[in-house]
Amino acid sequence: MEKKKVIQEGKTSLGIEFGSTRIKAVLIEEGGNVLASGSYEWENQYIDGIWTYALDAVWKGLQDCYQDLAADVKKKYDTEITQIGSIGFSAMMHGYLAFDKDDNLLVPFRTWRNTITEEAAGKLTKEFNYNIPQRWSIAHLYQAVLNKEEHVKDVTFFTTLAGYVHWKLTGKKVIGVGDASGMFPIDIKTGNYDEQMIEKFNTLISNENFSWKLQEILPAVLSAGETAGTLTEEGALLLDVSGKLKAGIPVCPPEGDAGTGMTATNSVGIRTGNVSAGTSVFAMVVLEKELSKVYPEIDLVTTPDGALVAMVHCNNCTSDLNAWVNIFDQFAESIGVKVDKNTLFSVLYNKALDGDADCGGLISYNYFSGEPVTGFDEGAPLFVRKAEDKFNLANFMRAHLYSSLAALKSGLDLLFKEEAVEVDEMFGHGGLFKTKGVGQRIAAAAMNTSVSVMETAGEGGAWGIALLADYMKNKGEGESLQDYLNNKVFAGQRGSSMEPVKEDVEGFDKFMKRYMTGLAIEHAAVDALKQ
Repeated sequence: MEKKKVIQEGKTSLGIEFGSTRIKAVLIEEGGNVLASGSYEWENQYIDGIWTYALDAVWKGLQDCYQDLAADVKKKYDTEITQIGSIGFSAMMHGYLAFDKDDNLLVPFRTWRNTITEEAAGKLTKEFNYNIPQRWSIAHLYQAVLNKEEHVKDVTFFTTLAGYVHWKLTGKKVIGVGDASGMFPIDIKTGNYDEQMIEKFNTLISNENFSWKLQEILPAVLSAGETAGTLTEEGALLLDVSGKLKAGIPVCPPEGDAGTGMTATNSVGIRTGNVSAGTSVFAMVVLEKELSKVYPEIDLVTTPDGALVAMVHCNNCTSDLNAWVNIFDQFAESIGVKVDKNTLFSVLYNKALDGDADCGGLISYNYFSGEPVTGFDEGAPLFVRKAEDKFNLANFMRAHLYSSLAALKSGLDLLFKEEAVEVDEMFGHGGLFKTKGVGQRIAAAAMNTSVSVMETAGEGGAWGIALLADYMKNKGEGESLQDYLNNKVFAGQRGSSMEPVKEDVEGFDKFMKRYMTGLAIEHAAVDALKQ
């Protein structure tokens, strides 16, 4: 009854995140406790050489996801949602949604997944002396300029998916600073786009004689805690087609999935970070100062409140590891033994801890696809050893666990060893950490730092954006996002922390020397299999 009253009185916050395969909604009460959730499965499409989502699919997905949430509320609390205290929207970062003066979409949505901007990304990185990855929005815009695409002259606004949804629901062309940092570089001193780089870009395209300047077509940047508009009458009907939801609800700045991931893992403070390890893997570290030089392996983005973050993103993590576990599952089935999959993962993962710290000389490459961090456009999963190496099950599993984080480690080593970046604690989330204590121990060895796994780690980005909406509504006078998370959300949170084991750290370093030298073998495999 108490929760029902909270919902009826609108003492709630709603977060909705557009992931690559699922749209998820989470309704929370003050302080972050989840009251209800909803979801909708969707998929990108590959049309005319472009990875895209149709705008109709965006709205169908949002509406069905919200209806799923409303049904969950009805089932659990026997009540309807008519008012909400605050709302936030987030989505996959980067990409390109460009509109003309009449708000018409000029070309199909180009998502972060496209790798069609190599020329633009390279030229901008050189011009700005700042790493501009292919998936960034500015790379998409500049590539369209270089391609002499007809639509570019008509652009009056371009944004990300989260920025687009927010605009249509509130009428405001704004964006959270974390999401903005995946569109164009941010000056962390001003919390806005870097003005010198804006001018460099305008000079680069001056010969085109467009009617616009870059600063005129980018969304305005807001930081966590600021109000980014309210749900309009039109927006309320777009979100809740039943018409029960009232307009006027305050909405927080729209954010990207990196920012909501940091929020959901309580890693927005300086010298904290998080590692998300599933099909792909990425790690983010909140920096104390800017890096000394440009690293192609490291993206620079920001937290939702504007602190500088170094991010290493790798395409491959657990796919090859899972494939090997499936082989053992098939073997068990072949001899008439039925093994629960979770038990199988637990047994094999834990067996890895019995292996030699350096995997006994074994090497594995988990490259289901290309791995830009180590210089691969294509991949081929590969396991290799010398005849005299210690080939046993424990070392075999350990090599595959090390491999799942090896490309990530090669990027992070630039931070930790070349730049002397210090981290007090990393927070782990994702499938690699499901088997208690194993992935966590391997990650601690890879990064040579303490790794914590929180009980809430599985709540995800929709919960993260709901927390940002709650922070906007309930922050105290002068209360930082870090203080809010520490004091109101994660206070008393139970989780497990694991320090790196000295032998593991030394063993992983030995493995990495073989791994980096052995990249030549992986190149040979990719080239040979092409033929």
